[in-house]
Amino acid sequence: MDFGYSLAGAFVGFLVGLTGVGGGSLMAPLLILLFGFSPAVAVGTDLWFACMTKAAGGLVHHRLGSADWKIVGRLALGSLPAAALTLIWLALFHAGSLESDMLLKLLGAALLLTATLMLFRTHITGPLQRMRSRLALATSRMRRWQLILTLCGGAAVGSLVTLTSVGAGALVAVMLALIYPLRLSAKTIVGTDIIHAIPLTLVAALGHSWLGNVDPWLLGSLLLGSIPGIIIGSLATGRINDNIVRYALCAMLFVSGLKMLIA
Repeated sequence: MDFGYSLAGAFVGFLVGLTGVGGGSLMAPLLILLFGFSPAVAVGTDLWFACMTKAAGGLVHHRLGSADWKIVGRLALGSLPAAALTLIWLALFHAGSLESDMLLKLLGAALLLTATLMLFRTHITGPLQRMRSRLALATSRMRRWQLILTLCGGAAVGSLVTLTSVGAGALVAVMLALIYPLRLSAKTIVGTDIIHAIPLTLVAALGHSWLGNVDPWLLGSLLLGSIPGIIIGSLATGRINDNIVRYALCAMLFVSGLKMLIA
């Protein structure tokens, strides 16, 4: 066990407990840029970290009844096969992982996309919630397309998460708000997002373990710090300005993403 890794786990766990986001997006960049792990090991280990972290949050949302299980099923129907196919593709054509340079570029782009969606999420979803009555007619017309859009979106997220460990949070949340503007409240979007992320990250993490991209000792050190970090962050919710935390988190993701793209 390494104290530095546990400290990083506590930092990321604190942000997850405080904001509900940031775990998958921050851990891989920290492991690569701060500790010097290879991108493949950082992604594989991060997927296990995200799976275990989100499982705790998913249990809470399940008890609160804040997840839409029908939509979870639709997302999983697209994301889980896509994750499995991506893992098979990596095993057959890329010896278990993409080249480091390619993976860094893909991870950097995913971080920039996540940061942008986090920064402008309220600007995207807010007007939709305020226009619920006007959207009723349009939504009834597009209902036939909701299943297709959810399956396709889930598949895209499944591949992205398997390759980079990023995308199961902010990307899915914005996608659900756009596809289901009337059906899902903000609370239900969060619960549905977290519940869906559990099987997705589990499948991807198991696959990366099979491919040899997971460091179990590193994972143990990270979890040793993340558990108290999540507890402290959850207790601090409401005592720290959410906007300040969100802007700081977006800034870190932008810097990390740009550094990976120009590396």
